[in-house]
Amino acid sequence: MGMSRRSLIGLAAAVLVIGAASQWWAGRHDGQVGARVAALARPGDIRMLGSETCAVCAVARAWFDANRIPYSECLIERDEACRAAFDAGGWSGTPVILVRGRPQLGFSPELLQEALSRS
Repeated sequence: MGMSRRSLIGLAAAVLVIGAASQWWAGRHDGQVGARVAALARPGDIRMLGSETCAVCAVARAWFDANRIPYSECLIERDEACRAAFDAGGWSGTPVILVRGRPQLGFSPELLQEALSRS
Protein backbone atom coordinates (compact mmCIF):
# COMPACT_ATOMS: atom_id res chain seq x y z
CA MET A 1 0.00 0.00 0.00
CA GLY A 2 1.81 3.12 -1.20
CA MET A 3 1.26 6.73 -0.42
CA SER A 4 -0.24 8.92 -3.10
CA ARG A 5 1.82 11.68 -4.65
CA ARG A 6 -0.41 14.26 -2.99
CA SER A 7 0.16 12.67 0.45
CA LEU A 8 3.93 12.68 -0.10
CA ILE A 9 3.87 16.35 -1.09
CA GLY A 10 1.80 17.17 1.99
CA LEU A 11 4.18 15.24 4.22
CA ALA A 12 7.20 16.98 2.69
CA ALA A 13 5.56 20.38 3.17
CA ALA A 14 4.79 19.59 6.81
CA VAL A 15 8.39 18.54 7.43
CA LEU A 16 9.67 21.77 5.85
CA VAL A 17 7.30 23.93 7.88
CA ILE A 18 8.23 22.18 11.12
CA GLY A 19 11.93 22.45 10.31
CA ALA A 20 11.67 26.16 9.50
CA ALA A 21 9.69 26.83 12.68
CA SER A 22 12.25 24.94 14.72
CA GLN A 23 15.14 26.94 13.23
CA TRP A 24 13.27 30.20 13.80
CA TRP A 25 12.61 29.30 17.43
CA ALA A 26 16.22 28.23 18.06
CA GLY A 27 17.52 31.45 16.47
CA ARG A 28 15.13 33.54 18.53
CA HIS A 29 16.15 31.75 21.72
CA ASP A 30 19.86 32.06 20.90
CA GLY A 31 19.44 35.79 20.27
CA GLN A 32 17.70 36.26 23.60
CA VAL A 33 20.45 34.39 25.45
CA GLY A 34 23.08 36.41 23.58
CA ALA A 35 21.41 39.68 24.61
CA ARG A 36 21.26 38.55 28.24
CA VAL A 37 24.91 37.45 28.28
CA ALA A 38 25.95 40.74 26.64
CA ALA A 39 24.08 42.67 29.34
CA LEU A 40 25.72 40.66 32.15
CA ALA A 41 29.30 40.38 30.84
CA ARG A 42 31.89 43.04 31.57
CA PRO A 43 35.38 43.22 30.08
CA GLY A 44 37.54 40.64 31.84
CA ASP A 45 34.62 38.40 32.87
CA ILE A 46 35.07 35.85 30.05
CA ARG A 47 38.37 34.32 28.93
CA MET A 48 38.54 31.45 26.47
CA LEU A 49 41.44 29.03 26.36
CA GLY A 50 41.22 27.86 22.79
CA SER A 51 43.04 25.99 20.10
CA GLU A 52 43.79 26.74 16.46
CA THR A 53 42.18 23.47 15.38
CA CYS A 54 39.09 23.62 17.62
CA ALA A 55 35.83 23.89 15.65
CA VAL A 56 33.82 24.63 18.80
CA CYS A 57 36.22 27.49 19.57
CA ALA A 58 35.40 28.98 16.17
CA VAL A 59 31.67 28.71 16.91
CA ALA A 60 32.18 30.38 20.31
CA ARG A 61 34.25 33.21 18.77
CA ALA A 62 31.59 33.85 16.14
CA TRP A 63 28.83 33.84 18.78
CA PHE A 64 30.72 36.22 21.09
CA ASP A 65 31.40 38.57 18.18
CA ALA A 66 27.86 38.40 16.75
CA ASN A 67 26.40 39.22 20.15
CA ARG A 68 29.04 41.87 20.97
CA ILE A 69 30.10 40.07 24.14
CA PRO A 70 33.44 41.18 25.57
CA TYR A 71 35.85 38.27 25.93
CA SER A 72 39.52 37.53 25.65
CA GLU A 73 41.16 34.45 24.21
CA CYS A 74 44.49 32.75 24.29
CA LEU A 75 45.58 29.84 22.11
CA ILE A 76 47.31 26.92 23.76
CA GLU A 77 49.57 26.37 20.73
CA ARG A 78 50.89 29.94 20.69
CA ASP A 79 50.90 31.14 24.31
CA GLU A 80 53.04 29.34 26.89
CA ALA A 81 51.15 30.80 29.87
CA CYS A 82 47.87 29.72 28.27
CA ARG A 83 49.20 26.20 27.73
CA ALA A 84 50.46 26.06 31.32
CA ALA A 85 47.04 27.14 32.65
CA PHE A 86 45.35 24.54 30.43
CA ASP A 87 47.70 21.77 31.59
CA ALA A 88 47.36 22.80 35.24
CA GLY A 89 43.58 22.57 34.98
CA GLY A 90 43.81 19.00 33.69
CA TRP A 91 41.14 19.67 31.06
CA SER A 92 40.62 17.18 28.27
CA GLY A 93 39.92 19.58 25.43
CA THR A 94 39.14 23.07 24.27
CA PRO A 95 37.49 25.41 24.61
CA VAL A 96 37.77 26.03 28.31
CA ILE A 97 35.84 29.17 29.09
CA LEU A 98 36.70 30.90 32.34
CA VAL A 99 33.71 32.88 33.58
CA ARG A 100 34.92 35.20 36.32
CA GLY A 101 37.68 32.68 36.96
CA ARG A 102 35.46 29.60 37.06
CA PRO A 103 36.04 27.05 34.28
CA GLN A 104 33.45 25.64 31.91
CA LEU A 105 34.56 22.93 29.52
CA GLY A 106 32.98 23.40 26.11
CA PHE A 107 30.71 26.16 24.85
CA SER A 108 27.14 26.66 26.00
CA PRO A 109 25.49 30.09 25.84
CA GLU A 110 22.95 28.97 28.44
CA LEU A 111 25.68 27.93 30.90
CA LEU A 112 27.48 31.24 30.33
CA GLN A 113 24.30 33.11 31.14
CA GLU A 114 23.77 31.01 34.25
CA ALA A 115 27.34 31.53 35.47
CA LEU A 116 27.24 35.28 34.92
CA SER A 117 23.87 35.51 36.70
CA ARG A 118 25.16 33.61 39.75
CA SER A 119 28.36 35.48 40.42
